[in-house]
Amino acid sequence: MDSLITAAARALAAGDPLGALNRVALRDDAPALALRGIAMAQLGELVRAKALLRSAARAFGPKEALARARCVVAEAEVALASRDLGWPAKALDAARATLEEHGDRVNAAHARYLEIRRLLLIGRLDEAERMLAELDPTPLPPALRAAHELLVAGIAMRHLRTKTARAALARAERAARHAGIPALTAEVESASLVLNTPAARLIAHGEERFLLLEEVEALLVSRVLVVDACRHVVRDARSLVSLARRPVLFALARALGEAWPAEVPRETLIVRAFRLKLADESHRARLRVEVGRLRAALLPLAGVIATKRGFALVPCSAGEVVVLARPVEEAHAAVLAFLADGESWSSSALALALGASQRTVQRALDSLAAAGKVQSFGRGRARRWITPPVPGFATTLLLTAPLPSD
Repeated sequence: MDSLITAAARALAAGDPLGALNRVALRDDAPALALRGIAMAQLGELVRAKALLRSAARAFGPKEALARARCVVAEAEVALASRDLGWPAKALDAARATLEEHGDRVNAAHARYLEIRRLLLIGRLDEAERMLAELDPTPLPPALRAAHELLVAGIAMRHLRTKTARAALARAERAARHAGIPALTAEVESASLVLNTPAARLIAHGEERFLLLEEVEALLVSRVLVVDACRHVVRDARSLVSLARRPVLFALARALGEAWPAEVPRETLIVRAFRLKLADESHRARLRVEVGRLRAALLPLAGVIATKRGFALVPCSAGEVVVLARPVEEAHAAVLAFLADGESWSSSALALALGASQRTVQRALDSLAAAGKVQSFGRGRARRWITPPVPGFATTLLLTAPLPSD
């Protein structure tokens, strides 16, 4: 490897893509193409970066399996940054195996971290946590140690383990400072902001207030019955009832929880649950049926009693009933939560992350675009969607991931 290639590689490792390009911008040999691709990726030119990395992989000879594997890993990172979640995971796994066979443990670990980041984005937390536990970051360079701790923090925040998340972010900050890469330090700072911005709203006794993530964690282990509108469950510290697939029952539970300890008139429940402006006797009969179903579903946690004017919620053992809601409630909030990371997403990647059909996601994006909340660029398969984050609010509870004891 010549001196210019070595110098360019060192510049990239230090987070200096312009310095790397100054050395290899006019060269078209395979190592230079690979370094140019990585530099363009660091500068945010992801489409150009992908093309350069593919050219580099083709330019390396058949005996240069290690170099081709490194190109595959770099291309996978570009795909992840551009939220191309459908990128073939088998190719990355094969490249990781090649790196391990040739003794390149650092890039093999980097490939594994990319796999874990993808799992984290699509909500497969248990699998991501299991893979992360198999990696020892101690012998790795500072940049990868910071990446490891960021993943630990991301998983911990989605599981509502705020102490674990804070400790991981502190370790990530130290590693990022040691690495001396400004972009990595900024990423750690951005992740840390999630713990210090409102993550949910607490609705109780007709009043509302915002909660930080650690306050949400404390609430869920307290002697309170929580109607969780972030996950569509009803829970206390010991048990949980999911109503995610029963929207009518959850709408009734939320209305009763918001009014507790008061009753809710039948007309109000009909409007909330059935989305009707006027009610007749058939709707009242349907309400009685749905309340009966809700009573049966909540039996371990609470009862629903009939009053003269309507119905009221009576917790079995909890001393209080509260409603936990998203900090900002609007249509298609889950789509907005993913777009709030500031990256550009394709509709297919959003569908994969949300576990929904691509057509459903596309309709949501069209609706949000008509309201001016998202915007797109590109055409066809290259079309991407983006929106600025909601200022001052964390989106952790909007993402698809189980709470503790789910």
